[in-house]
Amino acid sequence: MDRRAFGLGAMATLGLSACASANPRFLTYDGPEVTSLVINKGSRKLYLLHNETILKEYKVDLGFAPDGTKTKRGDGRTPEGSYLIDRRNPNSRYHLSLGISYPNSSDIAQAKAAGVDPGGDIFIHGQPKKRSELKRAKKTADWTAGCIAVKNEEIEEIYAMVNKGTLITLRP
Repeated sequence: MDRRAFGLGAMATLGLSACASANPRFLTYDGPEVTSLVINKGSRKLYLLHNETILKEYKVDLGFAPDGTKTKRGDGRTPEGSYLIDRRNPNSRYHLSLGISYPNSSDIAQAKAAGVDPGGDIFIHGQPKKRSELKRAKKTADWTAGCIAVKNEEIEEIYAMVNKGTLITLRP
């Protein structure tokens, strides 16, 4: 191999590795620990807290029937109560997602007593990846099936800041 070809190849490799390290797939966070999340459904706000201090605040969209708490699958409501962030999904059909531990044992018992399925798969997530779903989300407030949606740039921050096991409280 001649020296020129080797030199050009080496420069291209170094250039590509520099680009890759300058734009990591996920953001990193090294600030104060997020000890809890609070969602105020009435004001459509999500707060990330370190103890009693608000670290970040975001505007959110909720389920398509946002008043009241989720009681059954398909009701379009966002749950109310205290849960945990129980999973992280980098391959979501939305731009990143953090799972919420709904339904809890109380939700399951209430649904069973009512003879209904409590539903599940409640997440904090970004915007849809499918063009048709994205178009609807952009023109409709409270467009999810019961999840909490934020902008893509915001879910990237939240995803970096919030750990599995973090308490989340959803208020009316």
